[in-house]
Parts: sequence; structure tokens; C-alpha cells
Amino acid sequence: MAWNEPGGGKDPWGGGGQGGGPPDLDEAIKKLREKFGRFGGGGGSGSGGGKSFNFLPAVIVIAVLLWAFAGFYQVDAKERAVVLRFGEYLGTMNPGLHWNPPFVDQVTIVRSTEVRQYQNSARDLMLTEDENIVDLQLSVQYVVPDPKAYVLNVKEPDISLRHATNSALRHVVGSSQLDAVISTGREEIAQDIRERLQTYLDNYQTGIEVLKVNIMDAKPPAEVKAAYDDVIKAREDQERVINEAQSYANGIIPEARGRAQRMIEEAEAYRARVIARAEGEAERFESRLSEYEKAPDVTRQRLYIDTIQEVMGNSTKVLVDVKDGNNIFYLPLDKAMQQSGSGDSSAERMNPGSVSTIADEIVNRLRSESSTPQGRRELR
Repeated sequence: MAWNEPGGGKDPWGGGGQGGGPPDLDEAIKKLREKFGRFGGGGGSGSGGGKSFNFLPAVIVIAVLLWAFAGFYQVDAKERAVVLRFGEYLGTMNPGLHWNPPFVDQVTIVRSTEVRQYQNSARDLMLTEDENIVDLQLSVQYVVPDPKAYVLNVKEPDISLRHATNSALRHVVGSSQLDAVISTGREEIAQDIRERLQTYLDNYQTGIEVLKVNIMDAKPPAEVKAAYDDVIKAREDQERVINEAQSYANGIIPEARGRAQRMIEEAEAYRARVIARAEGEAERFESRLSEYEKAPDVTRQRLYIDTIQEVMGNSTKVLVDVKDGNNIFYLPLDKAMQQSGSGDSSAERMNPGSVSTIADEIVNRLRSESSTPQGRRELR
């Protein structure tokens, strides 16, 4: 029997079966309010008509405010913010205060202009070109000028940087000599590592720019360190000897150049003097030639007398041929001057008058004694 037929059972609204009408809608709503009121902490009697307070809208408003407040974030001067909306790139935010809807946009803040440093914590043993083993440790300074590529293109950019650094380091060291890696060529090797590392990072599109690579420590393994220390000491001794030789050369070469320059100048002066004398002799000869052509006998006699006077004037010995005699007398005038008590024994300082006086005196004595037969007389 249906519930709405006479004598039927109970209706689904809780009313009696007999004589019962349709349920009261207001009463049903009132019951629902009472249930929610008890859930919210308020209550009211079914017949008293007391008002109940509903907290659900307040909870919703507070949740919305918290959600909106959570969307504010600050980007510092050295940072950039990469924003993704539902996983798709939306843009890169510059420094300042920004807002993005939480749970809708994903914001990743990247320290873009800050100089970072990567340093290999463990020492790496690697083989050089000359088949030696070197123990090397370095550090890499870098920045992130492209935050979008840094966040989106590579899953772990720092790990990629580490792997790329190890690859570039081993490639460059494997193409270099041990001495260059340890001592003489460290700057060039660091520059080569930086260039190759930057090439790798650009190929990976990591958005990383390498500023500088520093080789912090490079040395041979501990097993051969003593032998290599001897090599370093020998190289230092070589440098010291080279420096000493260079210092000696710097002191000798200028002096030798000075002497050479002085000899050149003396030679130039001698050449100029000889040329001037030769030119003077030639001019004098030409002038005498003209005089000789005018009076040959007189000029010849004069030239002979001048020549004899020049030759005999430089001599301290005189040979005298005595007239009407067979003997030639040797007159040492310098000795005669010493015997005469002259204070100056140098023949160069005797004037022509004194020489003539002494000569006349000696000639007179010789003539007076010419009757005595002697083979040769020497006056001392």
C-alpha cells in the first residue's frame, strides 16, 4: 500500500500515515538550520525561535584573505624572480614588491647578480701531457645573468657546473706539461679552463657566466714530492745564476760600449788630424812648387837648409868634420850640458843660443888640438 493512500504507512517526511498532509517545508528548513547551528557552536530551541550565528562565511573570508596575503613577495636588488603559471613561463620579475596568485603561479627566486663560487672539495689526480700525475684544486667564480635558462633549461644547474668544470679541467691539464701546470703556466691554464668551461655551459644553455677560474693548489703526488722539490730547487738555482749573469752583463756591456765609443771618437779625431795634415802638406807643397818654378836654385837650397835644420834640431848628437883633418868628431851635447853644470839635463829644453855657444867653444878647442894625432875624440 502506498504511503499516500488511505490507511497507508508513514510518509518519508516523518508524518503519520492516516489523515497526514504533505510535510511542512519551513519545518524541514528549520531542522537543517538547527543541525548546522549545533555544528557551528550556536543553538536554539525548536519552539523558542532563538537566532543562531553561522561561522562558515567568516571562515571563507579569512581563508581568502590569507590566500591573497600569501601571494605577496619581495625581490631584492641582486635577485630575479622567474614566474610560472600552471607550469608555463610567465615572465621574469625585477627587484621590488610583487604579487602572484598562490597555488596558481609558481615563483622561483634566483640570485642573479651575486657572485657565486664553486670549489672542488676533493683533490683530483689527473695525467698531464708528459705522462706525469698532478694533484690539483681550483675554484670557479660565476654569476647567473639568465635566470630563465637557469631555472627551466637544466634540472640541476649546479651539478651541471660541477661536471662541466671537471671535464674542462681534465681536458686542459691533459694537454699541458707538468711544469706549466705547477709553476710557470698556471695563469694561462686557468684562462684556458675558463674559456672551455664557458663553452660547455653555453652548449647546455644553463644561463651561467663564468667570471674567473683560480687554481688554488697544484702539486705532484706525495710519493714523488721529494724528487720534484729537488727539481724546483735546481730551477731556482738556474734562475739565480741567470740573474747574476745578467747583472754582470749589465755592468760590463755599458763599459765596453763606452770604450768602443771612445776608440771610435779617437779614430775619427786621428783621421781628421791626418787628413788635415795631409791637406796642409799638399797645400804647402803646391805653394813651394810655384816658388820653385820661379827660382829653382834658391828654392832648392832653401829646402835643403830647412830640412837639415829640422833634422838636426831634434838631435842631441853632433858630428863635426874638421877642416884639413882626417878625423870626424862626435859631440854629445847633452853630456856637455851636464858637465857645464846646467840644472836642466833635458836636451829638449836647451835654447838655440846656448847650443851654438857650446858648439863654438868645442869647435875652437878641437881646432887648437887638431895637431895632436888621434883616431877619434869623444867629449864627455
